[in-house]
Amino acid sequence: MLAFHLAWLSLFSCFFSTFSVPPLLPAIRRDLHLSDADVGAAGAAAFAGSVLSRLAMGPACDLFGPRAASAAVSLATAPAVLSLAFVSSPAAFVAARFLIGLSLANFVACQFWMTSMFAGNVVGVANAVAAGWANVGSGLTQLLMPLIYSLLATRLPSSTAWRAAFAVPAVFQAGTAILVLAFGQDLPCGKYQRIRKHDPSVNSLATVLFGGLRNYRGWILGLTYAFCFGVELTTDNIIAEYFYKRFGVDMAAAGTIAASFGLANVVSRPAGGIASDAMGRRFGMRGRLWSLWAVMTVAGVLCFWLGRINTLWGSIMVMCCFSFFVQAASGLTFGVVPFVSTRVLVLNFGVTWLNLEGCLKDEDMEIGLLE
Repeated sequence: MLAFHLAWLSLFSCFFSTFSVPPLLPAIRRDLHLSDADVGAAGAAAFAGSVLSRLAMGPACDLFGPRAASAAVSLATAPAVLSLAFVSSPAAFVAARFLIGLSLANFVACQFWMTSMFAGNVVGVANAVAAGWANVGSGLTQLLMPLIYSLLATRLPSSTAWRAAFAVPAVFQAGTAILVLAFGQDLPCGKYQRIRKHDPSVNSLATVLFGGLRNYRGWILGLTYAFCFGVELTTDNIIAEYFYKRFGVDMAAAGTIAASFGLANVVSRPAGGIASDAMGRRFGMRGRLWSLWAVMTVAGVLCFWLGRINTLWGSIMVMCCFSFFVQAASGLTFGVVPFVSTRVLVLNFGVTWLNLEGCLKDEDMEIGLLE
């Protein structure tokens, strides 16, 4: 459970950092003279950084374990968050957002860590709750960053206040990475390196990488995830400015409305994981897949409807319903992911055996086995 809390808190800080920019865009646009195209390019850059880094994070977790991989990506990208305080051109702004987006690779480490720690009958809930609580960072930052900016703006010029505000997510992200290194462990029995002794294939980057790329089920679930979590990321990037520009609300109000989208992850994504495990127990894998399809279909309808609503309160209501279903779909997706690969199945269901065998040299474990 310590690993569970460290994993979601570390990922929470990465979401907080990545989406700390959109709620302050009105002030940033004024100072950097950003066009709509610049803002769009920055959002796309953050998204692209997330996708590319996640592709690299999978093999990194296989080779070095989730704890080291998680802390490394958080520490490496924290300076990029702080660099926003020094950007002076649209190109620098886009580059900074790309580098910050790399931090969301921490999600892969989080899910890998939870799959290593929890048994198959509850892995959907573990994955969904950890990711759901972490995703709340994308909503809470929409609420807190305007408040931090407003507080600083009482004593500093606006152009200085928004720059100084980014010190908060940068320090937070680095701090959680240090906690992961200091107090985390990869497996119930300890270090990830022990499992590599029992599975030599994880010593080869090529074997790990091409083994994953050849699995067509992984590609299908990747596409599925793009149309739930990918849509969620896109919405997180634009929703505050959408309400700010379309309905004329002020920056604080737009941030508050946008925060409700991300904050729904407290219950929505865990609900998806709970539903996946419940349907899996009753109907097997078919139950997990059909429930994922049903929830994603509803999310798609609500996403389309959101673009057709012309009233403020109507848009807020549809947005809240949409947020629940699109985030629940992400939870349902990761109720399926641990069962895609034979190797993951061995890790998922056989982790206790592997840990036990890996720990046989530990004196306390030998005593426990003898008893």
